[in-house]
Amino acid sequence: MSVTMSERAAKHVTNFIAKRGKGIGVRLGVRTSGCSGMAYKLEFADDREDEDLTFESHGVTILVDPKSLPYLDGTELDYVREGLNEGFRFNNPNVKDACGCGESFNV
Repeated sequence: MSVTMSERAAKHVTNFIAKRGKGIGVRLGVRTSGCSGMAYKLEFADDREDEDLTFESHGVTILVDPKSLPYLDGTELDYVREGLNEGFRFNNPNVKDACGCGESFNV
């Protein structure tokens, strides 16, 4: 099982942590939410929790809680710019369906 990030995403995370002045990487997870059942959680991590699973991608540490990993296994976190919009995109091979607004998914 693994979670990765693109080089673009890693560069964005590294730059943001440098500007922030602290942090060890990002924490990814899922939570129950939205019309399709689950939503992604993404936050900058300042420390590790005992139960965190740790992955390394392009020099960036990715922390995932054990309950979220089955839903995120094989996911690549990317950073994209489309027109005036930019942000993180989860390329998750486990997603079977997503809501129309793009905020939630199910597996």
